[in-house]
Amino acid sequence: MDPQHAGVVVIGSANMDIVFALDRAPSPGETVLANSAALYPGGKGLNQAVAAARAGAPTAFVGALGSDDHGDALAEVLSADGIGADLVRRSTAPTGQAFIVVDGNGENTIIVASGANATMLNLASEARAAIAEAAVLLMQLELPLPIVIEAAAAARSAGTTVMLNAAPARKLPDEILDHLDYLIVNEHEACLVAGDDDLDRASSALAARVPRLIVTLGSQGSVLYADRVEAGRVAASVVTAVDTTGAGDTYCGAFAAAIAQGLDLTAAAAFASAAAALSVQALGAVPSIPTRARIEAMIGKMAGW
Repeated sequence: MDPQHAGVVVIGSANMDIVFALDRAPSPGETVLANSAALYPGGKGLNQAVAAARAGAPTAFVGALGSDDHGDALAEVLSADGIGADLVRRSTAPTGQAFIVVDGNGENTIIVASGANATMLNLASEARAAIAEAAVLLMQLELPLPIVIEAAAAARSAGTTVMLNAAPARKLPDEILDHLDYLIVNEHEACLVAGDDDLDRASSALAARVPRLIVTLGSQGSVLYADRVEAGRVAASVVTAVDTTGAGDTYCGAFAAAIAQGLDLTAAAAFASAAAALSVQALGAVPSIPTRARIEAMIGKMAGW
């Protein structure tokens, strides 16, 4: 097994984030002066790949970058975190971009221009081989749906654990749901995916469709479902949020790494929750993602070690 393809394979988006920090988000038609503006690497796929790698899992990334300065910068991010990037395509389309407004409470509003990410329509044979060698395949919904369906089926055929973070949320076809081992959603995504505004009903409906369901609730922690029933809850750490951008991605990447390394559902969720809590305490998606050592130190602090 090629070591850079062992552990976790992430198929997903890569964007350059343009982050504006301001006291409050503007109302329609209003102009607001930002306190600062900065460029950060991001995109749900890249964020999750970095989170998995920093959490200690050998990680490979399948995605697309433009042949431009932003693409070069994101390729360097992958290299710096030791992420296998031989499966990254370079496109004539521009690298994806996200325009992010972060208010004084750390809450964000995001607009995404897909760019090169939209060219990811099918899997190359090399990506299929990487999926077959991996312990976990982790995906999101910022790529075209056909490649998500194709990758889920390929992973299922190979016996690779299939994880989907259903974000941005949308109704999911049976071709995806039938191949999942884990579905990870926040409370809003759970309702949108299930088509029900009531969170309890939505969660129950989704839990009936997939073997394992994780519903993250921000400061309220997460609810875990296994074999159609609630299997436990994990409390969130009490922290002061500076920027919540990428917190969900950090959770997903750390969770995938934990499962790849043999942790059970509850332990993996606790590990991921600690990682997400650390990530909201700094600006920028990728810069805020913690290392395994920091995650373990926080878990130790929470346990009173």
